[in-house]
Amino acid sequence: MATGIKDKVAILGMGCAKFGERWNDNAEDLMVEAFIEALEDSGIEKNDIQAAWFSTAIEEQHVGKSGVPLAMALRLPFIPVTRVENYCASGSEAFRGAVYAVASGACDIALALGVEKLKDTGYGGLPQRSRGAVNDMFWANTSAPGNFAQLAAAYGAKHNVSREDMKKAMAHISIKSHDNGSKNPKAHLRNKIDEDKVMNAPMIAEPLGLFDCCGVSDGAACAIVTTPEIARSMGKKDLVTVKALQLSVSNGTEAQHNSWDGSHFITTRTAAKRAYEEAGIDKPREQVSLIEVHDCFSVTELVTMEDLHISAEGTAIQDVMNGFYDADGEIPCQIDGGLKCFGHPIGASGLRMIYEMYLQMLGRAGERQRSEPPVVGLTHNLGGFPHQNVCSVCIVGMDGA
Repeated sequence: MATGIKDKVAILGMGCAKFGERWNDNAEDLMVEAFIEALEDSGIEKNDIQAAWFSTAIEEQHVGKSGVPLAMALRLPFIPVTRVENYCASGSEAFRGAVYAVASGACDIALALGVEKLKDTGYGGLPQRSRGAVNDMFWANTSAPGNFAQLAAAYGAKHNVSREDMKKAMAHISIKSHDNGSKNPKAHLRNKIDEDKVMNAPMIAEPLGLFDCCGVSDGAACAIVTTPEIARSMGKKDLVTVKALQLSVSNGTEAQHNSWDGSHFITTRTAAKRAYEEAGIDKPREQVSLIEVHDCFSVTELVTMEDLHISAEGTAIQDVMNGFYDADGEIPCQIDGGLKCFGHPIGASGLRMIYEMYLQMLGRAGERQRSEPPVVGLTHNLGGFPHQNVCSVCIVGMDGA
């Protein structure tokens, strides 16, 4: 019978490239930047790595849909390298592969690395080409902002939230994240903003304005994982271990009949429930110290607070406005700036979230460090649209927590 992966895997080292408009660097440069930091942090040699997982979502970036680009960029020692993609949860999928390999005993030390060079593709978050489908044309009737605007409308209708209250809550979310991101040297956007600027910004898709949408960036992030026993044998004392890692994928329920009301994410609720069970958490509002969620749009963060069972259904707006998720609140959300300030290089985002948890728990987050390092942290990575998506929930924490 399955017993889960709680405390079977420790993070040995992590690295993260500077996110932004990296016009003078290619994807391989970003991979190397993140990898060197992780390798130095881990205290191992490159030849100690026994298997790797590589996440990138835009296939035009590299020749061939394989692990070869990672192996060549890092000059890995002829080990297995698996290339993965799972919408915007691709980075989390790479981490899952590496973690499961170590937890199963298939290898002792594994690597997960995600990268994306979105600026080079011209991607702007608007309708994109169908990549070779029978009718190769733009998705004329859908876009990411449009789909998530519908999520905001459905949530507001279900919970009787006025447009003004919804806009103010979303503005608070964006302002909070930009305040946090201003303290992060690896973030793309580091300017603080105020409510007036957010509320008067150009409208993208009602009710989502410019500052309700995350940016487009280049970036890479990396993790090296092993067993707690091996980590301790290397002299590592403060260990961050994986408590749970769950993935949920839409099966058509949301898109193909009307049992779903459009106001929440079925996949997030499912993955969160499974992750809490695996981690032994029954009161997440009390037991989780820090969260990083997939804030592709402000409303996504708002809805996710309830889907993660931290805010009760219909109460996330009150928690947001009361500062519950601020940097000095009960459970800070996006303390590194989130997608709002890092942008969303698809293959890297999930690993970037875990990187922040790792730094905070070890007291290495610099100016944005929590005065009391978090003990249990949760990352939420969402890919696709509200009616068709992939959700990954990862819980990490200090060894013994």
